[in-house]
Amino acid sequence: MNRITTDYLVVGSGIAGLTAALTLATKGRVTVLSKTVLNDGNSARAQGGIAAAVGKDDSPSLHREDTLRAGAGLCEEDSVNVLVKNGADAVRQLDAWGTPFDSGRDGWNLGREGSHSVHRILHVSGDATGAAIMDALLQRAEEHPRIRLLGNTRAVDLVVEEGECIGVSAFYAGKAVLFLARAVILATGGCGQIYRYTTNSPAVTGDGIAMAWRAGAQLRDMEFVQFHPTALAIDANPMFLISEAVRGEGAFLVNDKGDAFMSRVHEWGDLAPRDVVSRAIDSQMRAGRKVYLDATCLGEAFATRFPTIYEHCRKAGIDPSVDWIPVTPATHFVMGGVWTDTFGRSSIPRLFAVGEAACTGVHGANRLASNSLLEGTVYAQRAAQEALTLSAPTILPKRYSMPICSRDEGKEKIWKDELRLLMWEHAGIIRDKEGLQKGLEKLTRLERKVPVTFLECRDMITISRTVMESALWREESRGGHYRKDYPQSSAQWATTRSLMQRGRQDESIVVAGDCT
Repeated sequence: MNRITTDYLVVGSGIAGLTAALTLATKGRVTVLSKTVLNDGNSARAQGGIAAAVGKDDSPSLHREDTLRAGAGLCEEDSVNVLVKNGADAVRQLDAWGTPFDSGRDGWNLGREGSHSVHRILHVSGDATGAAIMDALLQRAEEHPRIRLLGNTRAVDLVVEEGECIGVSAFYAGKAVLFLARAVILATGGCGQIYRYTTNSPAVTGDGIAMAWRAGAQLRDMEFVQFHPTALAIDANPMFLISEAVRGEGAFLVNDKGDAFMSRVHEWGDLAPRDVVSRAIDSQMRAGRKVYLDATCLGEAFATRFPTIYEHCRKAGIDPSVDWIPVTPATHFVMGGVWTDTFGRSSIPRLFAVGEAACTGVHGANRLASNSLLEGTVYAQRAAQEALTLSAPTILPKRYSMPICSRDEGKEKIWKDELRLLMWEHAGIIRDKEGLQKGLEKLTRLERKVPVTFLECRDMITISRTVMESALWREESRGGHYRKDYPQSSAQWATTRSLMQRGRQDESIVVAGDCT
């Protein structure tokens, strides 16, 4: 098998991956692997913006308070402190790398989103923040002499020898290749495509988290999945997101009778935490109502403030300046992932994880809007700086074999669709013991049908099992995890995290971990 050696290996080419690569390249050679084209992940789809305490009426302590409140009592406070204290420097770095944040005579223009107590969301072209950041980072990375970007390269497994991660096996240019490095940084994103309805890119299938699981890394908080309240309710995969920033500008939810129901649900109304809004919409829909976002108060200003959203709505025959926008909840983000400390270090030496693939504990049970891009930037820089302290490994991989990769897209689509449906029905917005148990039974039957050579589908099955087993274990409701048979949050669960690790005697069982 061919071998390619580099100083540092980054798997994933979104905001977290490229930030890590640019930081690592200050002192070494970096190779970046991307499963598809380089900007095909979720980062480029981020609309609302990036949150940071840069406003005159803002502070890291206020940002911290909002993050902790949204996290429903399960945030790691040290992780949150790292995020909010480094937020301003992170956006200044993005600015220095060429991100053209919207600004006026008084500095950056700041928007407001759900659960934020002040305006603190930086944005680009109104609602194209992720795409603009990606353009800037990609241009910077492509021009850097020590960064090698490899698109259409499918990472398969981590290479672990004597307990240390020294590389990744992958299919590159149609051939099996071992990429070897002194540090591996996973920046592969989340797993939204395991659900029938999602705003996530088709490339976001949980591959990196599954790779880490197979290698024996600890996963944490996999039961906590965020369902964004307002995806455009038309048949599409992925579904188009109607940013929370639209509600931040005054839009509000109504049902088909014109009832603005959120004022009765939460004191923050339409800017309540995402889990609260999603369940409220789901309740309306289960009662036979259709739900819309009424943004007509913005009038013609809608097209100027949210040009990308306006264009997509118009293509669907909707004019947001005069029409209500049909919306529905959709899978958006996973709070869980590969466990890491505040320097991005996983439980396997030399393996780091950043961005949505990681679980730093910063989001707790429910992520605060626009903290995802900030987390990816702040923690990618910290992980890269820590990786730069490592010396080259002295271990070499032993004989290594790669699995055969089957390519029957028709068969695989049938299995993936079956998986997505069972996850939506049994591990979606509303869960209970009976449904989760039935879902696990269906997943086991599906797993028996799918040959191991269908790598992506098998990864999706692996991650789906971790979500359902974690959700079955947590017998309470908190943040993005709602159990109708345990509808209240419980004090006994407030300091307890789910932890999963392959290789334990009880590897298929979620074990409690104290988060205090």
